[in-house]
Amino acid sequence: MNNEQSAILLLSCPDRVGLVSRISHFIFERGGNIINLEEHVDSEEKTFSIRVEWDLINFSLKADEIENALLPLAKEFKADWRLNFTIKKLKVAIFVSKYDHCLQEILWRYSQGEYPIEIPLIISNHTDLKPLADHYKIPFHVFQITKENKVEQEQKEIKLLEDNSIDTIVLARYMQVLSSNFVHQYSNKIINIHHSFLPAFAGSNPYKQAYDRGVKIIGATSHYVTEKLDEGPIIEQDIVKISHKDSLKDLMRKGRDVERLVLARALHCHSEHRVLVRGNKTIIFS
Repeated sequence: MNNEQSAILLLSCPDRVGLVSRISHFIFERGGNIINLEEHVDSEEKTFSIRVEWDLINFSLKADEIENALLPLAKEFKADWRLNFTIKKLKVAIFVSKYDHCLQEILWRYSQGEYPIEIPLIISNHTDLKPLADHYKIPFHVFQITKENKVEQEQKEIKLLEDNSIDTIVLARYMQVLSSNFVHQYSNKIINIHHSFLPAFAGSNPYKQAYDRGVKIIGATSHYVTEKLDEGPIIEQDIVKISHKDSLKDLMRKGRDVERLVLARALHCHSEHRVLVRGNKTIIFS
């Protein structure tokens, strides 16, 4: 867990000599103590990326003054950047349908204090998982979706998200495709999970298709949602081995296990501001 009074800078720019030194000196000359620094240079694209976290206890600038102070440096570097503060927890909304395994995992970890987030609400297109939300005392909102009311219901969902100042949306096996308008409003802020068979086993019952093909591994992928279905920047992936002894039920059980763990890890990376998106790729800082 991060220091409760620290700032986190994520920055990417064309590579050049002295970038780490300049950024470090900016922090040093204002009394900041660097807690964590990790940088990466892409030799093919000639780009530099960094995540640096520093203690604000003795920092000479107030939190709301730091961004303006960084602007000249960022402009000189021609950088894409964002600044976050650990004292400000992300507000996360979880979208679910009927499957509970991913929601169970997230809510359990949340209850254990593993995430620096708040979960003000859960949204679903079914009532099935309301008892689980009630157990964790999280408001549960149902928006039943049909082809006829999809646009209207999404507008109501967006209004609810705005009213609760939601920063991030987690699709914990939400079996609806979000509209382009919805996705655009939350660019790189919607995290999805799907089985890694896609696109090889797209469509209905992918585990049955995989079982019939005798696959030897199955996996899951967590990514940011874009207008291109299941093709957004990847945050986390993992696999488990399958043998000829495994039944279809075994595949489904193992698939649920890897899905819930991959989504949980992706949310952890995102909530600690460890993900830097470059185009359709990501840099995940440890």
